Amino acid sequence: MQNKEINICLVGFGNAAQEFCRMLITKNLELKESTGYDVKVTAIAGRSKGAIINAKGIDLTKALSDVKSKGSFDSSAEDTVTMETLQVIKHCHASLLVELSTLSIYDGEPAISHIETAFDVGMHVITANKGPIAWKYQKLRDNSKEKNLQFLYETTVMDGTPIFNFVKYTLPGCRVLSFKGILNSTTNFVLEQMESGNSYEDAIKEAKRRGFAEEDPTLDIDGWDAAAKTSALLNVLMDTNINPAEIDRKGIADITLGDIEKAKEKQCKIKLLCEGYIEDNKPKGRVHPVYINYVDTFSNIDATSSILAITTDLMGQVQIIEKNPEIQQTAYGIYSDLLTLVKNL
Repeated sequence: MQNKEINICLVGFGNAAQEFCRMLITKNLELKESTGYDVKVTAIAGRSKGAIINAKGIDLTKALSDVKSKGSFDSSAEDTVTMETLQVIKHCHASLLVELSTLSIYDGEPAISHIETAFDVGMHVITANKGPIAWKYQKLRDNSKEKNLQFLYETTVMDGTPIFNFVKYTLPGCRVLSFKGILNSTTNFVLEQMESGNSYEDAIKEAKRRGFAEEDPTLDIDGWDAAAKTSALLNVLMDTNINPAEIDRKGIADITLGDIEKAKEKQCKIKLLCEGYIEDNKPKGRVHPVYINYVDTFSNIDATSSILAITTDLMGQVQIIEKNPEIQQTAYGIYSDLLTLVKNL
């Protein structure tokens, strides 16, 4: 029997997208045999690397090699096109958009427009971009339901760790009352370096050297990334309509070595905590540095690890820990959404 097809339009070709493509190459035969679907990437739109459309399937090995050696796709290849991203989405005739563009923390664009355009032309959507979930989740969710399309976003908060699927599929009948978490790798690493006696400036430099921090780490240090994740969790787990600008936010830029020492005297560590809850029938989110006692599980979340504690009405509190993820874990989150999508077709 001939396999059915899923043709992917991939928007963004950074590290996570490239690792996802390597995963597709490795798992290609397994995917066919286990799902009955032939999964192909038939369009790629990269902000700086160019765009490709090939209805028969893009040679991902070549695309990866070209980007590694030249920094962009082969402009002389027959399937290279000169189109803007929205044009690629509209004209590539794919069945699935995998949206991996760069995050805009302040409005969720252009990822929101990419997703809306995909829905308009009848494409399912998987995104690892937290912006759309933090800024326009309810509208996008409702849009997908109206058009009988799938909208998946597992990777947006804790890489490949199943947070949304965990609540949706394994806590039936439970209502999420609140959550708290340590969800930003850069700030967690910087605070840990300061606990070891390094200055704030040296900790930032080390985070950049190891690739944990961006060249401009402001969005992490000032708590914007954590605020976006807090919004996303509130919107999905607690059915709210809140955005990062509405989160009570304080980062770690003002934390000094003196503050770290005071915490030690109290048998505590300082961590950047994300919290979400309902107060007076209104959603509330908060990102702020707090003292956490050594005996608390949260104090042992080291380096780039993350933790999320979810409190429910029936199951009480459940904690999920992700231990020092690499780019493969991010790519797996996208791949797991692909498997979920296929299962539900």
